[in-house]
Amino acid sequence: LHSPMYFLLGNLSALDIGCITVTVPAMLGRLLSHTEMISYDACLSQLFFFHLLAGMDCFLLTAMAYDRFLAICRPLTYSTRMSQTVQRILVAVSWACALTNALTHTIALTTLNFCGPNEVNHFYCDLPQLFQLSCSSTQLNELLLFAIGFIMAGAPVTLIITSYIHVAAAVLQMRSVEGRKKAFSTCGSHLTVVCLFYGTGIFNYMRLGSEATSDKDKGVGVFNTVINPMLNPLIYTLR
Repeated sequence: LHSPMYFLLGNLSALDIGCITVTVPAMLGRLLSHTEMISYDACLSQLFFFHLLAGMDCFLLTAMAYDRFLAICRPLTYSTRMSQTVQRILVAVSWACALTNALTHTIALTTLNFCGPNEVNHFYCDLPQLFQLSCSSTQLNELLLFAIGFIMAGAPVTLIITSYIHVAAAVLQMRSVEGRKKAFSTCGSHLTVVCLFYGTGIFNYMRLGSEATSDKDKGVGVFNTVINPMLNPLIYTLR
């Protein structure tokens, strides 16, 4: 349990708990009390923490791909290249990048004017739905969301794909069938989580649209905030 993979999985579990805590209790509270209201400050706080945790997820999944690359392609130097210091640096850098992303979006949102009626077409505060409520131009904010989203998704996905190309090449060179099965089993769990996370994220943020698309986003939102964090431990433990 002290190996790098489990250290990173522990961080992923903490993120899943955080992601659910930021959105679901508030939603259930409003459903039970029949008060469909949220203050401006609470909305900004929810937005900030949601993007902080989602951004951290992006970078942590990349760190996990790097861990699998080293374990399979560089086994002899794995223990030194993924020492406890390296693990902590990877996690610290991930938090720093995620914090920068969340702060950028939250501060940019505070520059917008909201004239009302301020009815958020979602069960938690998120950027596409809040842009629809603004009575000032959101063009700069949308460009910022697209640009940062492209970097946040593009760079990690490129690194993950590169890692797995090397992993696949190394696995195919193995003569042992059992060795191949073990390697693909280890990587399969991570790839499943990556596909689920990035698939729903790209669908949500790479196309800003009308109220009709926002209705579809509620389903994606449930998947992101409830189903995805619930599936992650199942995917990893059932392996």
